[in-house]
Amino acid sequence: MIAALPTPVQALIDAANRGDTEGFLDGFTEHGTVDDWGREFRGRSAIRGWSDREFIGVRVSLEITGVTGSGAEYTATAQVGGDGFNGPSHFTFEVDGALVSRMTIRA
Repeated sequence: MIAALPTPVQALIDAANRGDTEGFLDGFTEHGTVDDWGREFRGRSAIRGWSDREFIGVRVSLEITGVTGSGAEYTATAQVGGDGFNGPSHFTFEVDGALVSRMTIRA
């Protein structure tokens, strides 16, 4: 059994899998950041541009295969599918209250 993700993280993953860009963006803090293999996208507009080109815009799918973490930081191992990158990846989320302040993607 895979450990549960905190609600803010699960909401981001669910929005991505639904193709719901607005729901995905609503899950980040005002100055939320996506770090995609060292490239940082900060704030709603920058995250939207990245997502339109490389995430939800290419019909990403995330199948969570493992979860570690506690408190404010969680890492989800996922099998990524869609019309962009496909393969295993690690997504580390920093949670700030009811929202995510940072999502970091690595191998």
